[in-house]
Amino acid sequence: MGRHDAEDDREKWAQEAYAVLIDVARTYHAVITYKELGEEVQQRSGIHTRSLLHNWIGSVLAKVVREAHRRGDPPLTALVVHKDDGMVGVGYKEVLEIAGQPPLQGVEERERHAAEARFTCYQRFGATLPPDGGRPALAPRYQAAVERRRSRAPEPPPRVCTGCFVQLPATGVCDSCG
Repeated sequence: MGRHDAEDDREKWAQEAYAVLIDVARTYHAVITYKELGEEVQQRSGIHTRSLLHNWIGSVLAKVVREAHRRGDPPLTALVVHKDDGMVGVGYKEVLEIAGQPPLQGVEERERHAAEARFTCYQRFGATLPPDGGRPALAPRYQAAVERRRSRAPEPPPRVCTGCFVQLPATGVCDSCG
């Protein structure tokens, strides 16, 4: 496939990706993995590649970012997450660049921004929201990882008597010092 053909293929994949992502956005809290999106755009377009996903999906999603910005749509690429950790990729920074926003500091901030963007996508594209109107949420796999980290957080050190420095019983009153 020549250079021009590869660019044409990516353009067609980007058009299909846009449609796929709108479909995803119609389900509250839905996300799609990079692999699932890559397979779906190839299937829908009828254009297949043996090239590794990470060699082409980024340029396709960059086109989606620019098109969403041009249309005034929320950043649909926030719906695309890694299978293993449920996080958006480093290419998510393009969403901010295109919108003229400063870069985010750290993974947690990026994931919170993506959660807000996904929620805006669900609202825009007609997902059935819960009666309370819904809320932004981290991708399920990433949320589970956050909860696992929280559950492993160290317990606070036991309280100690300031008089004799012995650990206090549950009553909080030192048995020795009273």
